[in-house]
Amino acid sequence: MNTFGTLFRISIYGESHGESVGIVIDGCPAGIPLDQADFESDFARRKSGAKGTTPRQEPDLPHIMSGVFNGRTTGAPLMIQFQNTNTRSRDYSQLKDIPRPGHADFTGHQKFGGFQDYRGGGHFSGRLTLGIVAAGVLAKKVIAPVTVSSTIVEVGGSTDIESAVDTAMENQDSIGGIIECNISSVPVGLGEPFFHSIEAVMSHMVFSIPAIKGIEFGSGFNAAKMTGSQHNDNIVSTDGTTETNYAGGINGGISNGNQIYFRVAVKPTSSTHQTQRSINISTGKMEDLSIEGRHDTCIALRVPVVLEAAAAVVMADFMLQSQETRRIFKQKPE
Repeated sequence: MNTFGTLFRISIYGESHGESVGIVIDGCPAGIPLDQADFESDFARRKSGAKGTTPRQEPDLPHIMSGVFNGRTTGAPLMIQFQNTNTRSRDYSQLKDIPRPGHADFTGHQKFGGFQDYRGGGHFSGRLTLGIVAAGVLAKKVIAPVTVSSTIVEVGGSTDIESAVDTAMENQDSIGGIIECNISSVPVGLGEPFFHSIEAVMSHMVFSIPAIKGIEFGSGFNAAKMTGSQHNDNIVSTDGTTETNYAGGINGGISNGNQIYFRVAVKPTSSTHQTQRSINISTGKMEDLSIEGRHDTCIALRVPVVLEAAAAVVMADFMLQSQETRRIFKQKPE
């Protein structure tokens, strides 16, 4: 449900307009240096305020509640908490009866019998991805020298990202995007077929990020247009290096030593300034719905660092299972 992983396990908690959101990380190796400054770079990439993102501003200060002593992880569960300080819950008062199209308002209401916190999307909100990014900061330390990087390659069907965002803002509507993730210096042999393959576990984690609607590894859907002789990657070295990389660094669900790469599709933000139609659960009649609140024109702009974190968490779990990383990071001699 709200927990993911085998040895490197994360548990997410909180609601968008609740008191706090956060993450608990269990199975973290001991001895890893960690302090608040380590989170600043990735948090800045996720932060709102830039053109095309929500004007809701939160300090996003990580409160490390447990699992760190004398500046290093202890090996015990690590809890990181973030206070919600800039909420405007009045903007969501009408959503108790009228679910927003495209959101989890209706499904959440049915799933939890109306007891869910509907303000700002509650537990379904992208606000909770802050905890995933926090876990990613730690996971990136665990998997080094393996590195993960993500970039946004198009939004609204255009590679001219700034122009597409400007147009969407002028139209007072939202747009989606495509993000590519690359994982480099990957050891051979990670992944467990059939049901714990790299693609299966990575997809599981990636689809836990709100707004993700699709994923493809390597050549992806284009593979269906190719012949086998075109698509096969010729092996040119005993370390597994291939001439091409249509497989995206994975064969049989197992890493082959080449760069793992995949792309994800991010849907348009469901909340827009356009008037929409929805059902009033209390009356059973359809009504016009004008959504208030502060929302991203293009949520995809803030997803790359979340995708990086998700991928790093998966890689940390696989590397611990395969004993490719240590359980104790010993301090270097002075």
